[in-house]
Amino acid sequence: QVQLVESGGGLVQAGGSLRLSCEASGRTINSNDMGWFRQAPGKERKFVAAISGSGGVTFYGDSVRGRFTISRDNAKNTVDLQMNSLKPEDTAVYYCAAAARNRRYGLDDTGAYDSWGQGTQVTVSS
Repeated sequence: QVQLVESGGGLVQAGGSLRLSCEASGRTINSNDMGWFRQAPGKERKFVAAISGSGGVTFYGDSVRGRFTISRDNAKNTVDLQMNSLKPEDTAVYYCAAAARNRRYGLDDTGAYDSWGQGTQVTVSS
């Protein structure tokens, strides 16, 4: 089982930027598609972005496309999420996740993932 640890969250003003990082340990994640999700208080966990194992293909949720960029460094076993032009509605706990090798669901579905980090809080003030 892979362990995932997110970092980089914090408090930022609207319009600002943050870079989240997810570090994996226990095994390599080179062959795993990886994703970022977020969950605001009282709401469901929602898809933010995903990236293929090679890093060659990326996917984004409609609300973040054009503002967020997902990337990975397989040599370092990390996945990052660069967040620009942040809005108050981006406030949430952000989770990194590793997709199951034989997933049945699309990468925008939490059911595709079998390993999750503990989350990092992002708060955007207006």
